Amino acid sequence: MRRRIGVACCWFVLPVCLAQGQSGAAQSAQVGPPDALLAQARTAVQAGSLSSADAIVRKYLSQQDASADGHYLLGYILSHEGKPKESLAEYTRGAQLRPPTANDLKVVAVDYVLLGDFVDADRWLTKALSANPSDADGWYYLGRTKYNENRFSEAIDAFHTCLKLDTHNVKAEDNLGLSYEGLNQTQQAMQAFQTAIAWQSGASSKNAQPYLNLGMLLAEQEPPDAGLVYLQEAVALAPQNAKAHEQLGRAYLKLKRWKDSQSELEKAVQLAPNSSSLHYELAINYRDQGLKDQARKEFDRCTELNATHASVDTTNQ
Repeated sequence: MRRRIGVACCWFVLPVCLAQGQSGAAQSAQVGPPDALLAQARTAVQAGSLSSADAIVRKYLSQQDASADGHYLLGYILSHEGKPKESLAEYTRGAQLRPPTANDLKVVAVDYVLLGDFVDADRWLTKALSANPSDADGWYYLGRTKYNENRFSEAIDAFHTCLKLDTHNVKAEDNLGLSYEGLNQTQQAMQAFQTAIAWQSGASSKNAQPYLNLGMLLAEQEPPDAGLVYLQEAVALAPQNAKAHEQLGRAYLKLKRWKDSQSELEKAVQLAPNSSSLHYELAINYRDQGLKDQARKEFDRCTELNATHASVDTTNQ
């Protein structure tokens, strides 16, 4: 059973998740008497100036340590800055002063995701959805958490609930396909990817993931060029995505288009230089073309990364 998306910190596109959490944090921070410093911190958060917001809210808390709103807001800021342990400490302090909102619980879940603790992320998302079952984003994040726990049937249920609340949600439909694929239900997976692509028809900005996922799935079918057009589109939409270049390179390799494969794999290595598997694939490509010196260099780099445990997987999200 293949897993299409790794469990790296960006597993469900954290900036989107946190943008949603930002609204909740800002709303919860508005509870209580107006305060100039707290208002300034909220404004800085909404403007995306997290370092400024961090400094302001800390100054506020130095004067008002018993402010739940201040601790929750600082917790959100720290989560957005990728500091989950510090964020959880602030949410714990805030919870001692007043119960967290459903939006606060979502950010807590994100912290646990960043820590790689999907069991606790699942628990807090479930609590958040018990308080606010109409939260489409919450169901999407729960689906992603279930997927990373290999609980594919439950992930499918969560994505279906998300889609009932937010029809034509491309990310949810795409991840629905991944979950079906996790159960080896290939036809259902293919249909979901195709639906996610169709929903983007005519859009000025498109999500590359459904193209990549469908292309990867079709590339394993016959004929060998079945997924090529989708992989090419994924690369066009997301030129900085190492996984897209890698998969297109593999597709070209199956078609014995050695130079095209080499070009894509070289781009993938440039984008993800610490991936030992990419160096290995490129080495094989060079070797098969008779480029012995270049192949040896890539094999050596692969060995070096594996020996130091510095290698990272390429992820497509």
